[in-house]
Amino acid sequence: MSFIEVRNITKMYVNSGGTSVALDNVSLDIEKGSFVCIIGGSGCGKTTLINLLAGFEHPDNGSIFIDGQQVEKPVFRHQTIFQNYGLLPWRTVEGNVSFALENVRDISHHQKAKQVLEFIELVGLMSCREMYPHQLSGGMKQRVAIARALAARPDVIFMDEPFGALDAINRMKLQDEMLNICAQQRKTIVLITHDIDEALYLGDRIVVMKPRPGRIAHEVIPATRKPRERNGESFLHQRAELLELLDLAARHKDVDYKI
Repeated sequence: MSFIEVRNITKMYVNSGGTSVALDNVSLDIEKGSFVCIIGGSGCGKTTLINLLAGFEHPDNGSIFIDGQQVEKPVFRHQTIFQNYGLLPWRTVEGNVSFALENVRDISHHQKAKQVLEFIELVGLMSCREMYPHQLSGGMKQRVAIARALAARPDVIFMDEPFGALDAINRMKLQDEMLNICAQQRKTIVLITHDIDEALYLGDRIVVMKPRPGRIAHEVIPATRKPRERNGESFLHQRAELLELLDLAARHKDVDYKI
């Protein structure tokens, strides 16, 4: 049994033009401790899928299980990191990270404080722990969001375009930070992204989706181990092949093809 099991998911929305199918009969298995990237063009249902995984929405048909439990609502051990950071502007870095533990009853105040500082240090923000969000750069805000999610010691982290608003340099720095965190924490991570390079650099598996309605077109396992060389010949070759798969998926053309 896989850690995350998605079984024959269908999700529809009713709007002024009628009913639109966001996801159609989607099934997916994700192993514990893996880093899975989901990519695809606009309208392919990526964000809908991650909202279903996180329990923010419910499928019209099918089911989702995480660690043997059916997903029915958001739970503490499944954390989600969004593109807009979701920080509380009236709280410091330390205050924002500690927010993740406020409703935890089985550890002491001292243990909570220690845990908060542990993860602030992990993302390299100890010198900024008394600063407020308006005093931080975009990359630093996202580090706070990552530290807050990790402080909850979750089983799984869902990430919806978490680096999309960052400049290229900060984006790459945070990608490297995520790889370091993954190596230390061995979390199960599901990342939604439009960025081919990001998916290829971070993912143990890459799920390519096609739009209208959203379906899984291909599943790709990168040929090289992490850390990957962004400008290496193998990386660039796989990037070109992945781009072709995305183009085929967008045009609803199937191909028996693996990177």
